[in-house]
Amino acid sequence: MPINIISNAKEKLSASGLMIGATLFFATMGMCVKFASASYGTGEIVFYRGIVGAAMVVLITRASGETLRTRLPAMHAWRSLTGVSALGLWFYAIGELPLATAMTLNYMSPIWMALLLIGGSVLIGGGRVDARLVCTVLVGFLGVVCILQPTMEPHQLWGGLMGLLSGLLAAMAYLQVTALGRAGESEARIVFYFSVGSICAGALETSLISGWHAHTLRGLGMLLAVGVLATLAQLLMTRAYGIGGTLVIASLQYLGIAWSLLYGVLLFDDPV
Repeated sequence: MPINIISNAKEKLSASGLMIGATLFFATMGMCVKFASASYGTGEIVFYRGIVGAAMVVLITRASGETLRTRLPAMHAWRSLTGVSALGLWFYAIGELPLATAMTLNYMSPIWMALLLIGGSVLIGGGRVDARLVCTVLVGFLGVVCILQPTMEPHQLWGGLMGLLSGLLAAMAYLQVTALGRAGESEARIVFYFSVGSICAGALETSLISGWHAHTLRGLGMLLAVGVLATLAQLLMTRAYGIGGTLVIASLQYLGIAWSLLYGVLLFDDPV
């Protein structure tokens, strides 16, 4: 029994550490998206982020001898649909709002996640959701909002709505990531099929709506950084959700808001 307790504690600690690293990578990626949005549309950024991510995962799987074949295509399709939609709306909000505000709206996903878990538990009559974790998620988010006091100008309300919707869709995607991880899917496969979905959705939106833009050396560097940082963050986050408690890991997402505030103050002159 003591050995099992120690093993579980180490697993939770490693999951928490992975999520903390993921929040830093996601915040840094958000900074790069903010710069890239001056030269590219949202669909383009999603498209190139998917290309870089897919290429990185292919290299990783070849080096490790792992296969990208899956026995759960429907679950991957649903995860990609919700995840890519959330990603596109989030990137749009980052381009329209102060960085910390966009991160705050997107990181309402733990609250949505808690509500979805409670609703699902009630509907199917399953196991109860720990009320202490739900309260921790709510209090943590309220604490962040009280400290940062994110604001929006009247002309930014549409961007704010998109950021809010991105949080809801992200919560649905994260729950699907948890389900895939517990069904035995590796982090690499989950991230690969999400990247493929990003490529398809980004190409479709850019070709039909926003149009393609010419590249600059600075722009290419930002797109590459977005892809690399997003893929590393996705791998860490996917692993964390696969081995850790869903709401515990979700609550650690709020660190991403703090990282983003630092970037916003240092690089974009956002007020504290």
